[in-house]
Amino acid sequence: MSLPDPLSARLLDAGLDPVAVERLVLAALDEDLDGGVDVTSVASIPFEHESTADFVARAPGVVAGLPLVAAVLWATTDDAVEIEQPVVDGMRVDAGTVLLSATGATRAILTGERTALNLLGHLSGIATLTRAWVDAVAGTAAKIRDTRKTTPGLRALEKYAVRCGGGENHRMSLSDAALVKDNHVQAAGGVTAAFAAVRANFPQLPVEVECDTIDQVREAVGAGAQLVLLDNMPPPKLRAAVELVRSSGSRCKLEASGGLSLANAAAVASTGVDYLSVGALTHSAPVLDIGVDLRAAEEA
Repeated sequence: MSLPDPLSARLLDAGLDPVAVERLVLAALDEDLDGGVDVTSVASIPFEHESTADFVARAPGVVAGLPLVAAVLWATTDDAVEIEQPVVDGMRVDAGTVLLSATGATRAILTGERTALNLLGHLSGIATLTRAWVDAVAGTAAKIRDTRKTTPGLRALEKYAVRCGGGENHRMSLSDAALVKDNHVQAAGGVTAAFAAVRANFPQLPVEVECDTIDQVREAVGAGAQLVLLDNMPPPKLRAAVELVRSSGSRCKLEASGGLSLANAAAVASTGVDYLSVGALTHSAPVLDIGVDLRAAEEA
């Protein structure tokens, strides 16, 4: 069993693996049904009953995850569902906006309702928070980046939601790029030694180095780092790091991390750093309030 081709194509266009999405959806539904059925819907709704379910934003925000809703309803209805989608992922919406309407067997739609809302609300919450950060640094050259502080098993979806909010993705996994952090520096015997070891073993990969001091920044840039993560540095130290890199002639990019908030995002971005690394995008985003309103299918 596999997702219908048009839905698979939508997921691929979004940078998502249709097979992984299908596996996630089926696992989530299995968790809800636990090998049984939706006893409430089966008991109270005739098999042949049909309805239209409107997925409606209860609060303003940025939408992410509509293809996941379609995948859930495909699974619960055996692809016997008609979907109308007046908005697309990445759009800002107001409270009351209908995001998606699904027409089909009422039992099947209600069986997938909570799973669909869990995914849509969570991803839309991430996209909404990301957009707030992007808006906070508007007018500067800095970009908002996510981290690996994601929910286990949901990284690809959560990073997709960051993109929907206008942010950029950092590495997807530990094998995509090297990030030499303080513990690596400690174990290797210094910034230069750690950088050289990574470069020698994985010459094809970009290497980022975490630095706590300006001296470490100088050492990392001298070693050839393409990206330096400036950990918990206040704006004056961030500006000093930017000036150091610019005066050295290096093309190294700088990423601010730690101690960041929406309140100080603009001040940090104005120091000249290239990125703000924000773990909160994925680990602390509140769910966007979205509900489902059911109506008779003939009213559609």
